[in-house]
Amino acid sequence: MNPDRSFWANKRVLLTGHTGFKGSWLALWLSRLGAKVTGVSLPPATTPNLFSLARVSELIDSRYADIRDAEQLAGIIKEAAPDIVFHLAAQALVRTSYHQPLATLATNIMGTAHVLDALRGIDSVKVAVIITTDKVYKNQEWPYPYREEDTLGGHDPYSASKAAAEIVTASYRDAFLGKQGVAVATARAGNVIGGGDWSADRLIPDAVRTWESGTPLEVRRPQAIRPWQHVLEPLAAYLLLAEKLWRTPDLAGAYNFGPETSSAATVREVIELARASYGRGQVVWGDGSEGPHEAGWLALEIAKARTTLGVAPKWSLEEAIARTMRWSSRQSRGDDPQTLCLSEITEFEGQS
Repeated sequence: MNPDRSFWANKRVLLTGHTGFKGSWLALWLSRLGAKVTGVSLPPATTPNLFSLARVSELIDSRYADIRDAEQLAGIIKEAAPDIVFHLAAQALVRTSYHQPLATLATNIMGTAHVLDALRGIDSVKVAVIITTDKVYKNQEWPYPYREEDTLGGHDPYSASKAAAEIVTASYRDAFLGKQGVAVATARAGNVIGGGDWSADRLIPDAVRTWESGTPLEVRRPQAIRPWQHVLEPLAAYLLLAEKLWRTPDLAGAYNFGPETSSAATVREVIELARASYGRGQVVWGDGSEGPHEAGWLALEIAKARTTLGVAPKWSLEEAIARTMRWSSRQSRGDDPQTLCLSEITEFEGQS
């Protein structure tokens, strides 16, 4: 299933985190669908960044604001009077959360609460999709995927903050927004890859950076297993979830989005595929002991998304990695990032 262009045409959409990697891709897609997007975010965190290179600000109403500032955020949301809200703004890196735990908690917990609280009394809002992570579950290191009903938890501050954001969201849905007629859902997506990600401590961006500089890539935990997927997979799911919630508000709740369980892959497998696509690159494999604790095995059960929403993965891991590496290669040769993104969205929509 693809997003319904007739549904999104002229919808007023508030998108937090629009200057980030996923947020920039989603802003481009929403603009292509004809939505009127107001973006709320801090300025881009890296140089270079997809938001600037793809000229996202030319396509939407872009506002720089900190979601920790409840008063400023509420003013923007009231002025925008959105029909649909996508909340992506976050401190999104596990390792950063060890260095900045309080900032991570403030952004991911209270920032989410500020977004939800600002929706109270906004009559235009009908749907809110709050993006969390696959890491919201209490990790048992068991060899089967986590379901939406499994226990929430978090060893590191990032995971804990996102699990807390899930609880805060459920509280606002039950206590306030559901009664107001707003269908509120959380989306728990796996590890995303795709062109235009220059974030630190991300596997594929780190690989491209080091290989371009001619230095070996150091991989801390080659045996760690994650539910890898191309960035367009969860974004398509968010869009379809919002459409479904608009038409059937009773579907509000938590949803996992990721690849099939059998497609979860180790870090080593991902790097070997990326190196084969890149054509060269040295790797130094660690033994898993370096750095702070991170989950070793993590996969998501996506049966609910498939049966309730009709959402299923389109691109294999091999194709996702090949597309990511090809996007990076074309961009480095001078191809226009906005054109590259829009072309890939078109190809994604055209594939059944």
